[in-house]
Amino acid sequence: MADQTPSPETLTQVEYRPRAKNWLDPHVEFRRGTFCYSALPKSLKALDLPNPREWQPFHRDWKLPPDWKAIILEGMKDRLDRFRSFRLFMDICVRCGACADKCHFYLGSGDPKNMPVVRAELIRSVYRRYFTTAGRLFGEAVGARELTEDVLKEWFYYFYQCTECRRCSVFCPYGIDTAEVTMIGRELLNLVGCNINWVLEPVANCFRTGNHLGVQPHGFKDSIDFAVDELEEITGVRIEAPINKKGAEILFVVPSADYFASPHYYTLLGYLLLFHEIGLDYTFSAFASEGGNFGLFTSHEMIKRLNAKIYAEAKRLGVKWILGGECGHMWRVLHQYMDTMNGPADFLEVPVSPVTGTRFDNTASTRMVHICEFTADLVRHNRLRLDPTRNDKWRVTFHDSCNPARAMGLLEEPRYLIRATCRHFHEMPENTIREQTFCCGSGSGLGTDENLEMRLRGGFPRANAVRYVHERHGVNLLACICAIDKATLPPLLEYWVPGVEVAGIHELVGNALIVKGGRERTTDLRGDPFEREAPAAEEEPVHA
Repeated sequence: MADQTPSPETLTQVEYRPRAKNWLDPHVEFRRGTFCYSALPKSLKALDLPNPREWQPFHRDWKLPPDWKAIILEGMKDRLDRFRSFRLFMDICVRCGACADKCHFYLGSGDPKNMPVVRAELIRSVYRRYFTTAGRLFGEAVGARELTEDVLKEWFYYFYQCTECRRCSVFCPYGIDTAEVTMIGRELLNLVGCNINWVLEPVANCFRTGNHLGVQPHGFKDSIDFAVDELEEITGVRIEAPINKKGAEILFVVPSADYFASPHYYTLLGYLLLFHEIGLDYTFSAFASEGGNFGLFTSHEMIKRLNAKIYAEAKRLGVKWILGGECGHMWRVLHQYMDTMNGPADFLEVPVSPVTGTRFDNTASTRMVHICEFTADLVRHNRLRLDPTRNDKWRVTFHDSCNPARAMGLLEEPRYLIRATCRHFHEMPENTIREQTFCCGSGSGLGTDENLEMRLRGGFPRANAVRYVHERHGVNLLACICAIDKATLPPLLEYWVPGVEVAGIHELVGNALIVKGGRERTTDLRGDPFEREAPAAEEEPVHA
């Protein structure tokens, strides 16, 4: 990383003065480290997407179809007709600037076109030129622009510097959701084959094997079996992790990174240990072996196609309801799109915890419960024995992953679990958490190495807040509930805040969980020895 990336001192030298040139000038420089490579032709062919060919963003000729302009404008017209929100967002912005300094990419790069208002203006200017009377008559005088190849390239550059985190929407007095504008921009780019490989290859893999990583069913089973073996070594308890079990009460869906990446894997161990302890009747699925949905970064149609497999498998296996693991964009899709795109789920029951009897009425439309809701309910009803001293080596802070926090309001349950399983928890500054949380800087498919400089710039505001609690309170662990965060925050923190690691909430739960019939544990789920401290007088060493 150090060989290809500027030093931290260099990246903190951000120039915020406006550019001398007019913002209507669309020219962009595709400089190494600031953009993502194009999708491979095989991925487009696998998904039946248009214009598969060999090209890269830094090429002069993007090999667009001859009628590319007509395709884009017809696609824009179609979406203006289908999505009232898109037309509304094109019309109501008053350029008040409330969102201007809220985007982590603007804060990290100083590029005015990364202000959400200006990023949306890149597409709004074309809308104004072709779909409003004022734009057709007065052109640039009213901020209207012709659609040219340079404008298309500008769209690509900036719509793939938006992580769809929606922080700007929190501050917009009109409720404009710039993430929805980005989604439309990417959809239009897809119509002429302008997309990135880090999004479309995982999508293609999902159709081929059921998950982003291309893990085949036997590989999925091997990964789960390996986790079962490792848990037996750690705890002395042999658990079962059923796959494709018909008639189970619950279908459990996780992001594929949980069984194939680090530190995600320790979260998986926490799930398995928890389910064994409470005797949960559940099953994994080798077909729905991916909860994540990169369709969110591609198109509304792709969201629907990918999400459909979860309901299809729930119906095939005959479960009562669905439980979902720690994943960010997975939960935005499930919370905001699943019911209207793939519902109603009238073949499932409203989820009821088989352990506590709690009825999760908040999931009545989708029939799908978040793992943090489920586990927090267990703790609240004293159904788990937890020893928080086992996590004493960690000084923990919590990163509100954008989609669970802003998209579904999952704010208290993760914190409740941290406090139940750890004795040292410190919040980051108030304006960097909860609804105002900063993004990891690599969401929406931007977590690839060729884009590393922009990732580090975009993640700087989050890292800066972590640095604050690291220096003030000795925080050495950033907990989160998103698979993308667990993948992209470690290199971000290694660069900006060395000495801080990343973990999932259910890794902490698994560390603290006292399992019936198990031998006395001496190590956590990572195999590291417990480092217990003497409890303070006011602290309880065990949460019952």
